[in-house]
Parts: sequence; structure tokens; C-alpha cells
Amino acid sequence: MSDVYTPPEVWTFDPENGGQFAGINRPTAGAREEVVLPVGDHPFQLYSLGTPNGVKATIMFEELLEAGFSGAEYDAWMIKIFAADQFGSGFTELNPNGKIPALLDRSGPQPFRVFESGSILVHLAEKFDYLLPKTHPARAETFSWLMWQMGSAPFIGGGFGHFYVYAPERYKYPIDRYAMETKRLFSVADMQLGQTEYLAGSNFTIADIAAYTWLGNLYHGAYNGSDKFLSLHEYENVGRWVKAIDARPGVIRGRLVNTQAMPERHSAADFDAVEDKSLFNPVRKRADV
Repeated sequence: MSDVYTPPEVWTFDPENGGQFAGINRPTAGAREEVVLPVGDHPFQLYSLGTPNGVKATIMFEELLEAGFSGAEYDAWMIKIFAADQFGSGFTELNPNGKIPALLDRSGPQPFRVFESGSILVHLAEKFDYLLPKTHPARAETFSWLMWQMGSAPFIGGGFGHFYVYAPERYKYPIDRYAMETKRLFSVADMQLGQTEYLAGSNFTIADIAAYTWLGNLYHGAYNGSDKFLSLHEYENVGRWVKAIDARPGVIRGRLVNTQAMPERHSAADFDAVEDKSLFNPVRKRADV
């Protein structure tokens, strides 16, 4: 790096040093304005966006509905993160961390919130007894791979994706650092998927949903075609796994929700209104956020 940065003795916030995120990123939490969230008719109210973390929840809901769990009907409302919707008072009441997705569960006598994508996956899996094994060792293996994904996602998104695409300036060191880590994570998954059909064994689980939304996104060219930069074709077992999950009807529907193609979802009929029918092709085409 040509310019050497010497950190000051005490860090101070520079609102101009955030690149594309300068308008929303701050070192403080909490609501920035009073905003009442919309509420629909269904037991579950999801507030999200079709990002890798966001579609974990919508894929889970659509997988539940595909499996015949009619009680999993939900309303999905778009939270536009670049417009700072996540900092409205209604949203921060659901998630104090101000990140999508956030869920309001009204299916019982007392409504309650569930926030963080992994927590939502576990909550729904346990509530409907689906995609999470009941007994060990399969249950422990599923949780291990779920937590592996939750812990590794920041290296891919906030690390590689940020410095490769979103940072206002490109620097070799952070791009190399996070490209290396992203490839290492693909290698971990590839080695596992060389031994098992899915991450936790022979059955599709919430661990696969969590990891697919990130690894599949990169495998299909997210971050300006980074699949070529990272040589992701090398990970043949990951490729086999991604393509198998791509073809699942619940996954196809779930990854459309809260995108430009389908900003809101209130019933299965909403999918009929999606104009670009090629988005339903198992040969994945990305629906832009």
C-alpha cells in the first residue's frame, strides 16, 4: 500500500469516509426517526430485503409452505437498507441491532420478536419440526454448520465483498486478505460436500439454507462476477450442492421475495404477478435487490 495510515490516539467518526454506505453507517445504535411498520393478516410478519441474509428467512418460509405447513403463511415487507428503513423506530423495536431480517411472530397468544437470520431459521425449524434433526449426532452437526456459516459470513460480505466492490478505494492487502479467507471457506464446504450430500449429512437442513444464500450467491457471480476472480469453478462439490438447492421450488420462490422483482409477499398468488418468468428457472438467474 502506497499510503501508510497511522491511527490517531483516539478514533473519531468521519461521516464522509463510508463510500456507498456513508449515508447510513454510524457508530451508534437506535432509532433515527419514528416509523410505524406495516402489518398484514398472517401469523408471521417479516421485515427484510433480498440479500443473502434476508433470503434465508424467505427461503425457510417457502420451504415450509412447499412441505404443506399452511400455518407458516407470512407477510414479507421490504426494508430498503440504502434508504435507512432499518433505523425506523418500528424496526429497531424488532431488532435493536438495526439489521435485516427481523420477524414478528403473532402465531400464539403473545406476539414476540425474533431477530438475526440464524435465530429465525432455528425458531421456525423448531416451531414446525422441520429441517432440524431432533436427535444427536445429526442435530449437533446441523447446529455446527449453521454456526460455521453465521460466524464466517462477515468475512465474505463485510470483508471480501466490501473491499472488492464497495470500498471507495481499492487496496491490494484487504482484497487479498479476504479473497484468501473466502476461498478457504469454499474449501471447507467443498471438502465436507465431497463426503456428504448436504452440509450436515444426507438431508437438507437449515444449515444448507444459511450457507447456500452466501456461497451460492458468490458461485453465481455476485460482487461483479467475483466467481471468476476467485476461481470458484474449482470447488466442484460446492457447485453440485448449489445447483441441487437452486432447483428446489421453495428456494426459487424464496429468493425472489423482497427484491425488485417482488418487493412484498402476502400470498402465493403474488408470485403469479412476477413479470420476468425466467426468474423461476432452476438455472438460476439473479433477481436484483
